[in-house]
Amino acid sequence: MRALRMVGFGREPELMEIPEPLPGPGEVVVKVGGAGACHSDLHVLYELDASAIWQLPMTLGHETAGWVHATGAGVDGLTEGDPVAVYGAWGCGLCPRCAVGMENYCELPSLVGGGGLGLDGGMADYLLVPHQRHLVALPGGLDPVTAAPLTDAGLTPYHAVRRSWPKLTPDATCVMIGVGGLGHVGVQIARATTAAQVIAVDVKPEACELARKVGAHHAVLAGDTAEAAIRELTGGRGADVVIDFVGATPTMALARAVARTMADVTIVGIGGGEVPLGFFSQPYEVSIATTYWGSRPELVELLALAASGQVSTERTVYPLDQGAQAYRDLHEGKVSGRAVVVP
Repeated sequence: MRALRMVGFGREPELMEIPEPLPGPGEVVVKVGGAGACHSDLHVLYELDASAIWQLPMTLGHETAGWVHATGAGVDGLTEGDPVAVYGAWGCGLCPRCAVGMENYCELPSLVGGGGLGLDGGMADYLLVPHQRHLVALPGGLDPVTAAPLTDAGLTPYHAVRRSWPKLTPDATCVMIGVGGLGHVGVQIARATTAAQVIAVDVKPEACELARKVGAHHAVLAGDTAEAAIRELTGGRGADVVIDFVGATPTMALARAVARTMADVTIVGIGGGEVPLGFFSQPYEVSIATTYWGSRPELVELLALAASGQVSTERTVYPLDQGAQAYRDLHEGKVSGRAVVVP
């Protein structure tokens, strides 16, 4: 079968022919219908040298959906052809976090984070999934190409928004900084699941326009005037929830600057930023947190939301033999929304 593989740190991925996987006991082989190319893959390829701890070459792709192709001994309830999404965070399956479906916060983490994150991922004709608990049935009407990027680019903002639901009341404001691949989905999730005002912030006018198109009440260009614009749109109060999908120092500083007393500031992006923390560096009782991915139960909820037409991803589709080009375009900022590779 064909597979787009990471062959070394700092090198472009290469399309290779490798053996088709066979399922062992408890394992499932998925015929891939779509695999998302994520910005975090660029970190894996070019910024975070994991070549010393991961066995390379490794097939990329941690956002995957498709159809059950083959099952190993002991797998129940799955039939060949069943449409499924792959929950991408593969934990130990035994600790208290994993027991409730939060394998993204596994308390016994290994150096392997999942398919495309230490083990072979979904940028291939077939994907070997080590346990059926990592599969979620696709609701009727939701195809794998639509579902694949939702497994991360949808699930990550869904978790970030969901954890702040109690603060997203009808008189509240949610500010989303960076409304590209994840952020434009976050806007839709906030609009679909809360009654709060949603303000999008981005450096690109086209990203601001996309945010308005998918439901943002307002869109503000990032820069020196962004803080004042957000203050004006909130009547001077600031935001009750700020979600930073970039995580660079300027965006983190903006997030803290526009936070209202008792607000949630959630940093999702891994842009390498830092801000000093002190007693008076933000309003009282502002909670600053980082998040990673989301839980399996949250993915079930999100897919139901997507099947109802309330959430979707702007996407550019590439055939598998152009998968390396998808990463080039992603690196150069040429992709609108998400890049999805389709075998």
